[in-house]
Amino acid sequence: MNFALILFIALVVTGAIWLLDALTAGRRRPKDAKLPWLVDYAKSFFPVILIVFVLRSFLVEPFKIPSGSMLPTLEIGDFILVNKFEYGIRLPILNKKVIALGDPQRGDVMVFRFPKDPSLDYIKRVVGLPGDTLEYRDKALYINGQAVPSQPAGTYNYVANGLNYIAGETRTERLGEHEHLAMVQADMPPVIMYQVDGDFPHRENCTYNEQGFVCKVPQGHYFMLGDNRDASNDSRYWGFVPDENIVGRAFMIWWNFGEFGRIGQSIK
Repeated sequence: MNFALILFIALVVTGAIWLLDALTAGRRRPKDAKLPWLVDYAKSFFPVILIVFVLRSFLVEPFKIPSGSMLPTLEIGDFILVNKFEYGIRLPILNKKVIALGDPQRGDVMVFRFPKDPSLDYIKRVVGLPGDTLEYRDKALYINGQAVPSQPAGTYNYVANGLNYIAGETRTERLGEHEHLAMVQADMPPVIMYQVDGDFPHRENCTYNEQGFVCKVPQGHYFMLGDNRDASNDSRYWGFVPDENIVGRAFMIWWNFGEFGRIGQSIK
């Protein structure tokens, strides 16, 4: 569901009703006369819809985390806020950047429209920038030939779909200015080969083997990985995220019904 489009239609309809009445019947209506119910509703809701539309389109948009692909950073059921202007001002609905303000940085947690189905919003961590060469070998990450700093950080246990109990090994990873936790499962391969899309755009930039993969990020694109490395459907399977698919940077957890202590936490 394209909520931005629904808001835009509601904005246009309520505004048109209010304006049409003001230019026609409203001119002849006594000042103390009761407004027709449709005009009354339009006049009441138009300012509210306008404020929500502007805030959601250009400043901050809320999202809910539906899966465990970003564990342990983000949990299922977290409600997050996404900064919509940090990477540039984009026209709502069209998603076209009109003012460039900044670019994604390594380590940012970013929301984007899924390249294979832009009606879906995904959230992953920015690992590769345009021009980077990424290598994921035996579950160790290398960027432009340099190993990403990583230290063991204990374990993280959770219950996955089907009531499967997962015991993950966590590590502290540093990408740019971001230090975060990533998680792997010892019994899982670096890449599940049969899940790799064979014809995603710029597929020729990637090579795969049993130890992992090497990818060269094309200009204007980004490479995304989930923090829950062995339970994430990310760029290693469906390719790169083009700049025009960017939604914004996730920066805060504003609500979680099951764990109030997470409310207000910044997203690292």
